[in-house]
Amino acid sequence: MNPMWRPPCPCTSSCLDGARPRVGGIAVAGRLVTAAAVFARPTTAPRKLLRALGIRWSTVGAPIRPGALLVGNHVSWLDIVVMMAVDRRIRMVAKAEVGGWPVVGRLARARGTIFVDRAKPRTLPATVARVSAALRAGDAVQVFPEGTTTCGVHPARWRPAFMQAAIDAQAPVQRFTLLYSTPAAAFVADESLLASLKRVLRLRGLSITVLVDEPQSPGDCRRALARRLSPKRLERVHDLRRA
Repeated sequence: MNPMWRPPCPCTSSCLDGARPRVGGIAVAGRLVTAAAVFARPTTAPRKLLRALGIRWSTVGAPIRPGALLVGNHVSWLDIVVMMAVDRRIRMVAKAEVGGWPVVGRLARARGTIFVDRAKPRTLPATVARVSAALRAGDAVQVFPEGTTTCGVHPARWRPAFMQAAIDAQAPVQRFTLLYSTPAAAFVADESLLASLKRVLRLRGLSITVLVDEPQSPGDCRRALARRLSPKRLERVHDLRRA
């Protein structure tokens, strides 16, 4: 597959290594029972799911503007749940495989997610057009321009394809930054969803902060927009995490 369409993850399993606080077996069992009860509900609420997994989250910065294209970094499958918890009106752009995931896929479908079939690159222009139409209709649409997940320490170059949707719709663009309290929550290195879930269940004190920037004009060049919005310096992420 064309690497420009499906970029490789720059992280390895070593990104997940290192000492990190863990909860005991009783706490893990309690989380599993609570999460299972949440999973069983046909209308699973993202906020309840995060609480069941023992995850704290918060939002800092500007309010999300209706009709804005939201662009930001991608760390984990948890990003999808967190962004849905931030604002129930957000629609997402996600790879087609997400639609088949347990619980997360159900949430994504219920929220009107626009799925990208990465096995069919020729369908990309039509998918971008769907995003543009959603923006014109006043929907806030969120996309991960990296096209892959990273641990946050090794950011990937942003792909500009979906920036075109904002330009075509002349929609405002808002950058968000997902700040995890530990890279151990990252979903990288071809790890299975189940293995990632098991590790997340064992983490103690996992917190996620969503930093939302003020809306910006999209301009008229998608590549220039991607360069302008993508994180330029790793130090910025570390400074925000410590703040």
